[in-house]
Amino acid sequence: MPNTGIGAGGEGAIRVALESGVGVIAMDYPARRNALSLALRERLYEGLCRLMEDEACRVIVLTGAGGCFCAGGDISSMDGVTPVGGRPRLRRIHRVVRLLVESEKPVIAAVEGWAAGAGVSLAAACDIVVSASDARFACSFGRIGLVPDLGAAYTLVMRMGLGRARHMMMTGATFTAEQAERMGLVEVLCDPGAALDTARKMAAGMAETAPLSLAMTKALTARMPDTLDAMLKAEVEAQAVLFATGDFAEGRAAFLEKRKPAFTGR
Repeated sequence: MPNTGIGAGGEGAIRVALESGVGVIAMDYPARRNALSLALRERLYEGLCRLMEDEACRVIVLTGAGGCFCAGGDISSMDGVTPVGGRPRLRRIHRVVRLLVESEKPVIAAVEGWAAGAGVSLAAACDIVVSASDARFACSFGRIGLVPDLGAAYTLVMRMGLGRARHMMMTGATFTAEQAERMGLVEVLCDPGAALDTARKMAAGMAETAPLSLAMTKALTARMPDTLDAMLKAEVEAQAVLFATGDFAEGRAAFLEKRKPAFTGR
């Protein structure tokens, strides 16, 4: 897939690229630091669907253009939102959250600059967060009289634990990337300006592993919180399926023959 754009004009665009099994999707709304306008939300969903449905794509990197991940919701578009109108508005962006959390393909967030409000929610919904060391994180919904949305009350608690998630959500404080790593929101720190390259390299390594194994690992961990018994039963079912795949046969043969495996996702 060549580099393509989805949308243009004053409400932001999405840039999509695919190379060597790694899809990169970038939010591009520089006038508002990649804030999620209504149009950008729709375009983000479309771009993610393209990569999720493309068999050549094995791992996805989500980032923001112009040195900023995402400044949150586009507050300028919230004038006149009513309880009735707000419900479908959220349900549409929930499609993006479900794709990030429930899809079979791993998604890595590459964060530069700010991840604020809904930007934190997007990052937390990804499987792995790579952050530049000078990035900043803030879950600042309370400052405009709202609760954390885009699944943050679930994903942040799962990542950080209840106390730390409440600390972040209830204070609205700004956290450095190093603090976010200690709290469990960020997995990998890198030099300023290197988040996308770092995430791409990680994704490239993951793209060489068995796709079905990645998919089932993500599916297993997405079941949390669950009981140990339920997780062990799910593990048995997943492993039984994988034992019968061509990728397992190839991986075993390659290990014994001391060569690099060639996985096909079958």
